[in-house]
Amino acid sequence: MLRALYSLLFRLALPFVLLQLWWSGRDNPGLRSHWRQRLGYLQSAPRQVIWIHAVSVGETIAAVPLVKALLRAYPDQQILMTAMTATGAARARALFGGRVQVAFSPYDTPGSVRRFLDRARPLALVILETELWPNMVGLTRARGIPVMLVNARLSARSARGYRRIGGLVRPMLASLDWIAAQAEEDARRFVDIGASAQTVTVTGSIKFDVEIDAGLRRQAASLRQALGDSRPVWIAASTHDGEDSQILAAHRAVLAHYPETLLILVPRHPERFEQVAVEVAAAGLKLARRARGDSAREAQVYLGDSMGELLLLYGAADLAFVAGSLIERGGHNPLEPAAWALPVITGPHVFNFEVIYDALQRGNGLFRVADSAGLADAVLALLADPVQRQLSGRNALAIVEAKRGVLENVLAGIVARLPF
Repeated sequence: MLRALYSLLFRLALPFVLLQLWWSGRDNPGLRSHWRQRLGYLQSAPRQVIWIHAVSVGETIAAVPLVKALLRAYPDQQILMTAMTATGAARARALFGGRVQVAFSPYDTPGSVRRFLDRARPLALVILETELWPNMVGLTRARGIPVMLVNARLSARSARGYRRIGGLVRPMLASLDWIAAQAEEDARRFVDIGASAQTVTVTGSIKFDVEIDAGLRRQAASLRQALGDSRPVWIAASTHDGEDSQILAAHRAVLAHYPETLLILVPRHPERFEQVAVEVAAAGLKLARRARGDSAREAQVYLGDSMGELLLLYGAADLAFVAGSLIERGGHNPLEPAAWALPVITGPHVFNFEVIYDALQRGNGLFRVADSAGLADAVLALLADPVQRQLSGRNALAIVEAKRGVLENVLAGIVARLPF
């Protein structure tokens, strides 16, 4: 009954959703592209697929080791990756090229989902993290297709929100074949809001299996040489509106003590690249932009306005601030800088990754700050003490290495539930 009401409301809202898509596409045409796919009009697959759904860039990157493992295990099997955002879809295409089919996921109306299922013909649906849509899950499972939620996380805040619509959420969770939770806390919250305890397994996070190969290390070394071998370099990654001004204020404080320092500033969303460039100029700082191929030798801020290069940019820095945490966004994945053996700095708001941040803090690889002034103090302290900086970075890397191997268990769980 509640799902029928939800579907009706979504159908009524759909014209406004499409209008918003068109309006947002003024500055980012990628948002308008493939709008028919969002209504389920996917090009029919020549054979059945394993459907991997990763909502945006972060989940797409997290899915990379899993998709590669599935391709190794089933080299002749077609994999379809879907995303809700243009950046997530673009990242998947850049990572896999023609090896993986990439599409936008359908809006969660019954008609859109049915059309999508008719054309994609999935053998199984694997959803990353917590991207749960009632019709996507319910209609897929109604066709006898196994649905799995892997790398699953559920913050206390999200659990409270789901509990308010328990009549809609409980049947959806009960229909999942498997929930591979990142931590005990996540598993407990899923059960508390309606998942069957028999379907929930604590596997850990596949993000600990981040891959930094020799080729990427060479690229990072070359980039660092281009930025300046002898100057201090710090990175502020995945920034959101409301954070850049705080980060630039912190950087000005750092420059007062270490005038040669370079800040690599990487906005989370490409539609903000121009806005952030304007903010840097307004702050009176010398800017170089990666997308234009600018030299950073004389720059004070290097804008990471290229797509899909964050892992590379981390490798050119001495320490990392992971954004989405100075505002109530919930933080972003700190394991990529940790895998480069960088000390990690975060703001106070990390509820989306609380278990991972707690592990880094217990392992002495993390520095928490409250605001812009605290960020400046943390960066200055680490630049002033190379021994502590290197020790903190090694501690962060040790946490990553100690928890590797999750991917093998997650892959085994998926394979056990595939219908072949």
